[in-house]
Amino acid sequence: MTVPGSQPTPADTGAADTGAADTGAADTGALRGALAGLLSFAAAEELTLLAETASDSDRGRPDHWAAVPLVAHNNQFKGQQAERLVAIQAGQVPATYGEVDHSSASVYRGYCAQASADVKAECRRVSDDLIDRTWALAPEELLDPARHPWLNGRMLWLQIVVRGFWHATGHLGDYYLSHGQAERAIAMQAHGLATARYLRAPGPAAGLAGYSLACAQARGGLLDEAARTLAEAIGLNPDLRANASRDPDLAALRDAGLLGALLAPVR
Repeated sequence: MTVPGSQPTPADTGAADTGAADTGAADTGALRGALAGLLSFAAAEELTLLAETASDSDRGRPDHWAAVPLVAHNNQFKGQQAERLVAIQAGQVPATYGEVDHSSASVYRGYCAQASADVKAECRRVSDDLIDRTWALAPEELLDPARHPWLNGRMLWLQIVVRGFWHATGHLGDYYLSHGQAERAIAMQAHGLATARYLRAPGPAAGLAGYSLACAQARGGLLDEAARTLAEAIGLNPDLRANASRDPDLAALRDAGLLGALLAPVR
């Protein structure tokens, strides 16, 4: 998939939110539980990757990321989101963070400079911190777009999913695909979607998980399955239609004519 963070995602743009009907202020406990479960899933997959592959001698390169710098980057992304929640709880406008150039040699060297043990420890710490800070937010902070003009009409809970779950698992899937493990990428993303369903996550969050699975299936050559998965994902999160129209991971579907009706503007 086009890695979240390399260009605007559904939670970072000004398009209308699709999650309002799925979350009610009377039951944010269920929403918080779903968020905690999705964030925990991403962290567990990161730690699994590090346990299986991490080595300070495996440095990779900017066009072929190794496990340690990949998780170090995910840690940074989650940490930025946690810092935003700290600012919100303090009544301040959160900082704006620039986009990361994933092809930059200097950016990649910065992540490679971190030791694998430190990256593992930070993965656990920052994931727990983000979960704790999400749980501490008032219901209106999670659900009321008017409280956060900087989100352009978006709900805060969906940005947390994007930066703590979708971004992380997107990079993990890309890692497996670029290392010749398409079946592993598909299985992980399928597990992510199953987890979102099990947790009864709101439709837009489940749609993100389904979109990641569709991208993995498409890159793995399962075009018909990918088209079906993508149709379901867009049904849950219509904002993903714009991503699908440009995502290089879905190029095979576009070339095969499998996305024409799906990508047509809704009237």
